Amino acid sequence: MSSSRLGVLVLALILLTATLLGGCESTHQYLLAKGYPPAYADGFDDGCGSGRQAAGSISGEFRKDVPRYLREAIYASGWGDGFEQCRSMARSEERRRFEERQWDDRDDDWQRDRDRALARALRER
Repeated sequence: MSSSRLGVLVLALILLTATLLGGCESTHQYLLAKGYPPAYADGFDDGCGSGRQAAGSISGEFRKDVPRYLREAIYASGWGDGFEQCRSMARSEERRRFEERQWDDRDDDWQRDRDRALARALRER
């Protein structure tokens, strides 16, 4: 991945985090307020939903204005950035939930083994 692409992804992550912390303001509104062109913000929104859907999230739906994507480089850039950022975030969240479940299962196994060992020790007294 090129450093400029990585920089855009980091910026997008910061934008999404700020949006979540900001509450009611949408990502689209936030991007516009930060001076991004409307076409970029539109593309980012469409790409973001598409990226979540591509990662298997139930909260995303594929959206792409293909004629606009082919005609407007700024929309296409926003779409690509939104797609990559939101797909990565959805995958990361899914991985975090999976690992959390794994640790929960290990904790349950450990607790069960400990309880069985304690019960054996008490019976042998």
